[in-house]
Amino acid sequence: MPQANANPSARAAVAGTVARRDVRGASALHGGRGPRPTPYMVFGFLFFLVMLLAYWAVPPCCDAGQHAAVVERLKADLLHPGHPTADLPGAGSPYYSPYAVAQGVFARLTGLGGWEVVRPAGALHLLVLLTGVGRFVRVLTPRPWAPVLALGAMTLLWGTERAGWSGYPSLMSMTGNLGYPSAFAVGLTFWAWAWTGARARGQGQVRYVGPSGLPGCAGYAGLGALYGLILLIHPITAAAAALGAVAFIAGWQRGWGAAVVVRWGVTAGAAVLVAWAWPYFDVFTLAGDRGADRLHQRLYEGLPGQFWLALLGLPALWLRWRRDSRRDPLVLLFTLDCLLVAYGWVSGHYTYGRILGLTLVAPQFALAVELAAPRPWGRARRALGGAAAAGACVGFLTVQGGAVLPRALDPVGLQQPSRWPSYAWVARQVGKGEVVISDGHHGPRSLPGYGLNLAAPVWPDPALEERERERRLAAVRAYLAPSSTRAERTAVARRYHARWLLLTRWKRVPEEAVVVAWSRETGEVLARIG
Repeated sequence: MPQANANPSARAAVAGTVARRDVRGASALHGGRGPRPTPYMVFGFLFFLVMLLAYWAVPPCCDAGQHAAVVERLKADLLHPGHPTADLPGAGSPYYSPYAVAQGVFARLTGLGGWEVVRPAGALHLLVLLTGVGRFVRVLTPRPWAPVLALGAMTLLWGTERAGWSGYPSLMSMTGNLGYPSAFAVGLTFWAWAWTGARARGQGQVRYVGPSGLPGCAGYAGLGALYGLILLIHPITAAAAALGAVAFIAGWQRGWGAAVVVRWGVTAGAAVLVAWAWPYFDVFTLAGDRGADRLHQRLYEGLPGQFWLALLGLPALWLRWRRDSRRDPLVLLFTLDCLLVAYGWVSGHYTYGRILGLTLVAPQFALAVELAAPRPWGRARRALGGAAAAGACVGFLTVQGGAVLPRALDPVGLQQPSRWPSYAWVARQVGKGEVVISDGHHGPRSLPGYGLNLAAPVWPDPALEERERERRLAAVRAYLAPSSTRAERTAVARRYHARWLLLTRWKRVPEEAVVVAWSRETGEVLARIG
């Protein structure tokens, strides 16, 4: 006791510390100051609200009907779904990914239709994308404003012509494709890159050592499973994801002992195992499939106009290349992506051009990291910042701004997102599973989302041999030709079990068909084949 009273100042210091701890603990309950939100938390939340409102204001378009059709087929038969858009078996269709099956299960449990599942999924995809971007940039740099600038560069620095492919995270593209599985795959890719970079840099090293003396590899196996999942959800995004993994491991991994080789081997093995074990389709056969190459050829034709603003990030990449002895992962990522895009052009396998949406990430994010540096800035960085600001303004005013600025508030006439008509009026007349012959652009791409089938599928799919799809398209063209006879039309309708026609206002309704309904919005006519 005498010793306890010998130092009253020490007792007072301890009491003060306890009091301060009490105050901090009470602040959570009584309104004291808590942790301050980061700039990305604030701007990311605002972006989430604005982008979600913009996405919801635009009617579903383009590939949305295809993905809604996948949900409808899985809802009807989870284990053996039919072809997404035709009255045929669907075995081997790459649309039946684990994510699509999860959506199908959700549809069966809730009773929701394909459109009602795909449309709200955009909110989940946007959340995964934004959190993935934030996590990925934090692996690149601790600068607090870098994620905010990266988000701006990713959504604005594209080009002055619209690039509307799925999996492209620009403002304009996201108004239409946020509900697609490709948007989810892109968000998962950012998460996968973040975890890969952290582990390669030593921020996520495994401390547990198993009985065999080798390091515990559960985290690496989980990372590999994530890459395998991305491969199954959207194979072309997975190609870019894999190149990113190679870039971060090659750039940041120091030392290649046996333990390191084992860990990354586990990652690769887990990715292959997850993809190989999926029962709905064999994803590895898609590497040689050329069914969609002709569709993607026009992607290469519009490269300069669609992507030139992203080149503003090349000086930032060059600076990283000089500083990091040519092993910077963003530089390696950009190089590998460009090589794959070039291979797609030279080989005629134009589908590989679809990775361009993620190819731009390297210059965009390198620019963001460079401009997030604390002031004072040198002359070169000020010039780079001015060019980036000017490029963002050009991108917003030429292509991207109309995505988030309603026409009523638009003073300069910005480009607006595509607005497709609804075909719910057709679905009210035609039963699910029935076959329709249609000649329009919007109708054949939307009707399958309501559970209807097409005599001739619009999109290539390995589940249907491409030559057979071309034959069906030719048969539909012959059916709709003005010179076709009733006997020829009847033969086509019987061959493909077609009972309905959806015709644009320029087409003549055959004599054997009876008009059932028509659309005031588009002038299209729905007729039942007699």
